[in-house]
This record gives sequence, structure tokens and C-alpha cells, in this order.
Amino acid sequence: MAKKQGMQPPGGHVSGQSNWPLSRPAHALTYDQVAAELDADILSGLSANEVKVRLEQYGKNDLGEEEGVQPLKIVIAQIANAMTMVLILAMAVSFGIKSWIEGGVVAAVIILNIVVGFFQEYSAEKTMDSLRSLSSPTATVVRGGEAIVVPSAEVVPGDLIEVKMGDTIPADIRLIEAKNFETDEALLTGESLPVRKRENATFEDNTGPGDRLNVAYSSSTVTKGRAKGIVFATGTFTEIGAIASALNQKERHVRPVKRKPNGKAGPHRYLEAYTLTLGDAIGRFLGVNVGTPLQRKLSKLAMVLFAIAVVCAIIVLGANRFHTTQDVIIYAVATGLSMIPASLVVVLTITMAAGTKRMVQRHVIVRNLKSLEALGAVTDICSDKTGTLTQGKMVARGAWIPGLGTYTVELTSSEPFNPTKGDVRFEAREPHEINFRPRSDKEEKEAGEKAHTFSPTELLASSKSRLQEFLTVASLANVATVMEKEGAWIARGDPTEIAIQVFASRFGKNRLDIMKQDGSGNSTPEWKDVAEFPFDSDIKRMSVIVKNNSTGDHFAFTKGAVERVIRVCNKYYTDDVPAGSEGSEAEMTDEFRDHILSNMEVFAGLGLRVLALASRKLDAGMNPSEDTDRNEVEKDLTFLGLIGLYDPPRPESAPAVRECHEAGISVHMLTGDHPETAKAIAIEVGILPKAMHRVSADIAQAMVMTAAQFDALSDAEVDDLPVLPLVIARCAPRTKVRMIDALHRRGKFVAMTGDGVNDSPSLRRADVGIAMGQAGSDVAKDASDIVLTDDNFASIVAAIEEGRRIFDNIQKFVLHVLAENVAQAATLLVGLAFKDESGLSVFPLAPVEIVWIIMITSGLPDMGLGFERAVPDIMRRPPHSLRTGIFTLEFLLDMVVYGFWIAALCLSSFVLRVYAWGGGNLGNNCNDGLNEGCETVFRARATTFACLTWFALFLAWEVVDVRRSFFRMQPGSKKYFTQWFYDVWRNKFLFWAIIFGFVSLFPTLYIPVINTIVFKHTGISWEWGIVFIAAGLFFAGVEAWKWAKRIFLRRRARRTTGRVWKDMDIEERVFGEYLSGYESSEGANGRD
Repeated sequence: MAKKQGMQPPGGHVSGQSNWPLSRPAHALTYDQVAAELDADILSGLSANEVKVRLEQYGKNDLGEEEGVQPLKIVIAQIANAMTMVLILAMAVSFGIKSWIEGGVVAAVIILNIVVGFFQEYSAEKTMDSLRSLSSPTATVVRGGEAIVVPSAEVVPGDLIEVKMGDTIPADIRLIEAKNFETDEALLTGESLPVRKRENATFEDNTGPGDRLNVAYSSSTVTKGRAKGIVFATGTFTEIGAIASALNQKERHVRPVKRKPNGKAGPHRYLEAYTLTLGDAIGRFLGVNVGTPLQRKLSKLAMVLFAIAVVCAIIVLGANRFHTTQDVIIYAVATGLSMIPASLVVVLTITMAAGTKRMVQRHVIVRNLKSLEALGAVTDICSDKTGTLTQGKMVARGAWIPGLGTYTVELTSSEPFNPTKGDVRFEAREPHEINFRPRSDKEEKEAGEKAHTFSPTELLASSKSRLQEFLTVASLANVATVMEKEGAWIARGDPTEIAIQVFASRFGKNRLDIMKQDGSGNSTPEWKDVAEFPFDSDIKRMSVIVKNNSTGDHFAFTKGAVERVIRVCNKYYTDDVPAGSEGSEAEMTDEFRDHILSNMEVFAGLGLRVLALASRKLDAGMNPSEDTDRNEVEKDLTFLGLIGLYDPPRPESAPAVRECHEAGISVHMLTGDHPETAKAIAIEVGILPKAMHRVSADIAQAMVMTAAQFDALSDAEVDDLPVLPLVIARCAPRTKVRMIDALHRRGKFVAMTGDGVNDSPSLRRADVGIAMGQAGSDVAKDASDIVLTDDNFASIVAAIEEGRRIFDNIQKFVLHVLAENVAQAATLLVGLAFKDESGLSVFPLAPVEIVWIIMITSGLPDMGLGFERAVPDIMRRPPHSLRTGIFTLEFLLDMVVYGFWIAALCLSSFVLRVYAWGGGNLGNNCNDGLNEGCETVFRARATTFACLTWFALFLAWEVVDVRRSFFRMQPGSKKYFTQWFYDVWRNKFLFWAIIFGFVSLFPTLYIPVINTIVFKHTGISWEWGIVFIAAGLFFAGVEAWKWAKRIFLRRRARRTTGRVWKDMDIEERVFGEYLSGYESSEGANGRD
């Protein structure tokens, strides 16, 4: 009962109240009071057990508008589609001319298609429904002291929520901390401008939603800053829940009437709107204007085939002089049906649903089905570095403080968040004076350069003020939390800030400690937060304004990209003197800025991400607040030093980049780091060639650029570059958009990663937008096509492999269907030439046989082909072209060759049985039944039926790999004679679908009455010899065609590139045209 009450608000629910009523609305209480009444912890959040209890009590945090899977709609869709309607029409014609048996068989096929289609579609819809829940909005909650990401539906009252710019608020929350925090509440209040929030304010009970500045509302978007808050209302108890009906309007499919400026419209405008609406409805029914591009293309193909089917039916009637006898009409209908790919669109939907399910297992959530088709065509990936190519687990490895010296940290454990682990070394020299190359103890002793290890306490004691000030800024210009809980160190926040916070904590400067008490141990904190200016990807800095409670002075503490910070610095310290002493400050000069950059480049060359720290005492009359102009704060700063952070590459990144190169995909790194840092990591993971020294200077300069250099070029100059940059450092969001445009102008198909709000334009501009599931904002996820649940570059490669596999499988089953249609149509139309004494055609296949073959050899085997695993070399070939899609020249040739080869064999079997061993006796009226003299035709028809059934089934196995031999699909296998059996057994669905079709042939041949009356053939004996020989010829013909293709393609590859593309060395394939030393070898190969 409690759960049901929690799902729907009572009639007397008060706006601003909680699921369980508070003493007053949340906006009228302080956040401490709200936390107390909800039994919430504003530091550690709820425990896992408490969350479970509250989820049971209050229900899920949703508005209840999800429809889920609706079986009735699926049944209606199975009946009311173009393919089924064609079958129903054929059934009606059969019954109309009193051909009860044929009509009954078609009716059985319709029922079977609907039943099988329903269960497959229902399963696919359930899969897609579960995927939609995976891609639904998420929330960052603090539970048990740890920040975790959960689906928004699992948020409960009392949860401690953290939100940042770009996030969607998951529920109504009472703010407990707001830093420069603004939200867009237009959806709720209609207010077009973002609303600035204040956590310490309280308001009267009857204050309207738009004026409750201490509350953030569900479904609103964070446009600026960050905040923490306690959830007080979820689901239908939120403010947005009260207007949920307005959000749940169904999409209208009625075209609007075009009106004049005065609002009036003429009759022709109404007629135009009604005509277009009717056209849209017909298009939706036929499937030509709904679904993905490939689904629409296949629906249009089905319409073309329907038109061809009508032509074929007319040809049948014409060949029989339009004698509208029962058997001629039924044969015409059956010939038309042979051209209708009834299972095509259904199998496509099921294949895509199964593919998306497989992608979830590989950490990829598909938000847009069209991206499944696009993934296989990707030629270039533009990826971020931090957390995607690297582990995103940063550790501070070095720091330099002018006038003091260089600190290096050597970790001695695998606990990056534990500030008590690791050794700190100190040298009075600057980084550019130190040799950081790993050396033995003996070498260091001989050089006399070994840095000494000191405890943090010793280092603090030896510094008069510079180290203390550096650490204070490192700790406070930082919003990460690092704390010890139950003997273990945990951290939450941005990886960069966590690493800096851990470094400060080594010296006892943890933010939680220095914000709680002053140095003398009094309860008054030493520092107080006043304002925060969050990191901006355009200016690449973040700053805080803090107040020193003991002196009342306000300070600005800043950290950010070195170039951007020293640009706003006008002083630096030359000596380590006591705080407040005069004479240690010097004016910042261009020479010293270059000096700073030289030290930074030493750190960056080690693969470290380098940030600069700076500070400034604000003027007494400034009265700073969150409304203070940022430009007035971030100026005239004093440079304090550098800190270098190491983010090791993921172990799987280098193999994944290599796999991309093998697949003909270029990888570009777009990062906010310094060029030297980015270059070091890019070489390590293989984005840049190891042999950069062999690259000419102009090429090397184009390969690695900064955003400033790239943005300074015009589009024409970018297009003239010998190669587009493989690394863009200090990258801004607008640079990503320009990079995508530049790649598009070169005819490339681009996948782009992004996580921030400002990445939305580039994610939308890219052909495939890829958002980060862990570090990504909700805005970025909404703009993306796929989401990586593990933020791992290797998952992008996995997604591309899956995209190629799905594309291949779609191409396989479409080839199978169309080749079979060609075979059936050719057999039936050429068979019209066989005429009896009355001058009417003797059909080589009876109408029921045709319908049976369509039913048995298409649906289930094609679904099996949709489930096929990837072929061995799927990631060792160039991307396919979306312009040609699945209908390549090779595809069309395969379709014609396989179709006509099967038709030739089937017609040959009919001719041999009738003319070689039947004396050419075609009997009289053998289309109607087993009349006198029809034994030969009935046995010949059974032989042809067996051949066409088997060949259509065997063709499904042959198209599993369109180039490799069916008997040698695994090139590296040592099972030379038995590998084919392992291959066919591997895909059990396809195996049993073919075996079922194979076995089902025999009852139709040998069960009395069914064979002669229904199928109009009779059992065969010695004719099986014809069937087996024809089967051998079928395999021989298909294998010969594949062999000829392989020979042709290998020779063409040698003529084009000097060797087969997949056999080239990776460095040569990717960078060969830019490296010296490959030309001669390529030329030699070209002469072979």
C-alpha cells in the first residue's frame, strides 16, 4: 500500500512538498531542516539499504507515461503492413476463384508469418525497451560517502545529488551548496533566462515555483556552475509531475494548413494539407517514410519488387493467351508472390535489435538506430584523450615552485587516492635542469644528482611560505573531495582535481580540513567560499574567490592551462620568504613567461598534463560575489608554480588504435592538453608514427597543431594542408566543429566523442556522435547517437566492429532473399515454355510448392544470417560506402549469378526428367491434377521442387562469407576437411533453420493426398540421383564464382597499391606516404 500511495500524489498535495509531507514546503525550510526531516546525511548521503527501503516505499522516480511494449500494437503492425496485405490479396484471389487448397495454404502462411513475426517483434521490442531504459537520463548521487551514477528513475527522497553544468536535474532538490549555479526552468515556468540559485535563502510557504531560488526542479537543465542538494520530491510529486499530461502529448501526423498572414486559407490549401496527410499515411503504411535510412530503402525495394511481381503475373497470363482458367490465375498469383520478399523488413528489425543488445554487452548504448548503419562506414574518429584514450585516474607526479625548487612524487602502491602512500623527492633545481631519464642508482650516484626523499612535514618546515601558499591554492581552487572512510581513502570529483587534492592532502592541506577550522584549532574555518568561476573550455581556467576569516581579506585563487594563466599574471615570487615580506615579488616579463614554458615543456615531454596555479589579493572595496565580473577577478595575478599530472594510457588503447588503422580508420586526438603532452601520449598509443623523425617537417607540423594554429587557418588553407592534424592540442569546442567540417570536405565519414555541454554542436555535426556515459553531461548524451558506458576508446572500436557485422549480415540476408527471388522468377517464367497438347503451359512448379518454398527457405534462415558472427577479416578492410550501401556492384553480380545458376539447375532437372527419361510426355491438363499421362510431369515437378528447396537453403550457408569458400571460411584453421562442419554448427539458429527446411521436404513428397492433391507432385525414387548431382553442381558453381572473385580482387589490388591492402604493414598503410623508405619497396611489389 505504501508503494501505491507513493506513486500518485494525494488530492491535497501542496506544491513544494515532499512525497512524505514535511512540516513546511522545502523552500520554506533551511537545508539542515529539510535534511533532518528526511533523515538525510548532507555529507555521506543515504546507505544502500535505506535507498532500497525508500524505493519500495515511494516508487520509481518517473512520471508514469512510459507505455512499454504493447502486444496489441505489434499484432496490428504484423497484419497491417504492405507485405501481409499482398498475401491477403493473394488469398482472396484464391478463394475468389474457388481454389480452396491454394487459398488455404496461403492463409496458413499468413497465420504462420503473423505468429512468428509477432514473437520475434515482441522480443525485439522488449530488447529495445530495455535499451531505452539504459539510455535514459542518469544522476550522480552520493551514497555511503561515494559518488555513483544511477538511472534517474532510481533516485529517492533524501538522496544527496551532485549536479554540474550540462546536467539535467533528476528530481526536485533543496540546494545545500550552489557555486555560480544557474538553471534553465523554461519548461516549467516559461522563464526564458537562466535562474541564479541561492542555497541559504528561505521563502514563504506560498511563494510561486519561479521565485523559489533555493530549489532546483526536475527536468530543468544546469546552464552554469555546480551544486549539491537533497532530493525532497520524486516522480509525480515534483513540480513537473503536476504538468506531466502536457509533456505526454502524442505526436500528430496531420499536415498543417498553410494560411495567409490574416489567418485565412483557401480551399486549395485544405485540399493540399489533406492530400499530403494521406500521402504520409500511405508512406507510413508502406514503410517508405519511417524507420532508418536502410529500412526506408528496403521498403522502397519491396515496392519495386511488387511492381515487378505484377509484371510477372501479366507475363504468365500472356504466355497462356490470357486464358483465365483457375490454374493459370493461381500460377500467375504464385509467380507474383515469388518476387515478394515478405520477411525482409521484419528480419532487418530483428537483426538491428539483436545488434543493439550485443553492443550493450560491449559497453555501447545505441540511442539512434540509424547510427548502426553509419558505424560501419566511419573513416575517421576524433577522440578526446583524458579518460577515453587514457585511464582518467590522474596522479600528481611533479610540481615546480619558482624560488623554491622541484617536487616529484613516486608512488609505492596502487592506491592513487591515498595521500599517505608514496615518496616525495625534492630538488632545489628547476625541471629543465634535471635529467628525468630513468637511471640506475649507480649512475645517479656518479652524477651526484640523486634527489633526496623527504617527509611532507620536513618539506613544510623547510619552506617559509611559498610551499604553503601553493598548497592552499591547490586545495581551494578545487571542488574535489578526498577523505578517509572506514580505513579506506575515497574521492569524488573530476580526476584532474582529485589528483591535485591528493597532492595537497599529502602535506595536510585537505580542503575538508582547512575549510572546517583555522590553524589554531578554533571552530571558525580559516577560509570561507565566496564565489566560484567554473572551468571554461574556451578560456581554460577556473577560479574561486575565498575569504580569510582571520583577516577579512578576499583572495582569488586560479588554476588552468599554463599559457592561459600566465597571460593574466603580472608578478611572480623569486624567493621563499615569510608571508608578508617585501622584496620577493618580481614583475612578470616575456622572458620569464618563456622560462615558465620551458619548464612546462619538460613536464609535458614526460607525458604529464601541466597546470599553472596563481593567486591575487582582491581590493578591499571590491565586495566580491558570484555576480562579480570574471574578467575583473582573473587579472593581475601572481604566478605560484606548476603542477604536473600523469594519466597513463589505457592498456587497451594502443591495440584499439592499431585495430582502427588495420580497418582503414584514421584516429585524431582532440585534447585540451599541451602539445608536447598530447604528442607523447599520441606516439605511445600509436596515433602518431613511432618514427616521427622520418616525417618531413611540413608534414610533422600539420600532424600536430594547436587549436590556435588550426583556427587561424581559413577553410581554403585547411583544405590545402598535406594531411589534416592527427593531434590538436588546447582544443576548444568550436575547433571540433571546424575539424568535422574539414573532414567532410575531404569526403570523410566522422565519429566524434564529447562529454561537455559545449560539445553538443560537434556531436550533432558528426556523422556519429559519441557521448561519454560516465563523465558526459546529459546535454551531450541527448545530442549523441551512441553512449559509451565505460568511456573507453576501445569500446568505440567495438561499436564499429559491431556496426560492420550488422551491415554485413543485412547484406547477406538481403542477397539470399533477392537471389532466391531471381531463381524462382526465372524458373517460373522460363517454365512457361513447356506446353502440353492444348497449348497451355505446364508449370515446372505448382503454386503451393512456390508458396511453401517462400515460407520454408526465407524467414528463419534469413533470421539466422542476421545472427551471424563477424567474418575473420572484418576489421582488416576499408570502411564501406554509405552512398552505395548494401547494393554494391559485387552484390548485384552475386544476386544475378546465384539466381540464374539455381534457375538453370532447376530447369535442367525438370528437362532431364521429362525429356531424357520421360519421352517428352507433358500429359494433358497436368496443372489441375494427376490425370492420365501426368506421372512424368508430377515426378519432374517433385525433382525440381527438391532442387529449388535445397539450393535455396544451401545458399544461406554459402553467403555466410561472400568471398571465402564455404569449406574454408576460417583461413588459419588446420582442420582442412572438417572446418566447414564447425562453421555451420557455430550458428545453431541458422543450422536448425536449414535442417528443418531440409527435412520438411520429405513429408510433402511422400505423404499420400498431400503430395498429389495439395502440392501436385508425387514421390520420387531414382530421381534423387538428379537432385544429388545438381546439388554437387550447385556447390561447384558457387565455389567457382567465389574463386574467380578472389583472383580478380587480388589482381586489382596489386595493380592499384602494389599489394593486397590487408597485407600491408600498418605503418606503411597509415603513414607510408609521409615516411621515407617505403617508396622503393612499394614499387618493387608493384612489379611482381
